[in-house]
Amino acid sequence: MDAIFKGSRSILILSVLGLQLLSGCAYHLGVASRTIPGGYKQISVPVFKNKTQETGIEVAFTNGLIHEFQRSRVARVVDNSLSEVAVIGQIDNVQYLPGAKRISGDASTYLPSGTVIASEYRILLTVTVKVVRQADGTELWKGSFTGERTYAAPQVTLAGVNSVDPLYNLSARRQNIDLMANDLMLEAHDRITENF
Repeated sequence: MDAIFKGSRSILILSVLGLQLLSGCAYHLGVASRTIPGGYKQISVPVFKNKTQETGIEVAFTNGLIHEFQRSRVARVVDNSLSEVAVIGQIDNVQYLPGAKRISGDASTYLPSGTVIASEYRILLTVTVKVVRQADGTELWKGSFTGERTYAAPQVTLAGVNSVDPLYNLSARRQNIDLMANDLMLEAHDRITENF
């Protein structure tokens, strides 16, 4: 009986180890099929250029792209002086479009009739990313990415009609741009590294 238990335990351990090896190989097979254009293995990601009036958002995009390359291990992110290619990004445009609603019914008791209040904002972003060979400045790849996200506008309530939190809109805007940066840089990474 003891020998049967030991044999079953050995089979179970070998099965678990075999499954782990197979799942590990599958992951590496997926990564091996992705490369940087030209097959380069050392890249640099300089801070994105920001052509918008929204200061500081370039950091989220730069860090998002670096994170994706570090996660996938398709290429090693190194200092600009050591890299074979540079992945250069630029934030071209950011727009904020308010979505408004007209106040009527019970809510109009507290506000002037016909008041229009922004109930949400849409953020529209356009980003360009290109891969440039360091040796001669040749552009190996270029792509444009657009993103859109909506967030609720600051709400005026009875408790503080004149005291809407002035920092809410800035904070909500920045949080949503950071989320968009992560999504767009994941897409950029995947498009840069596909089919090469």
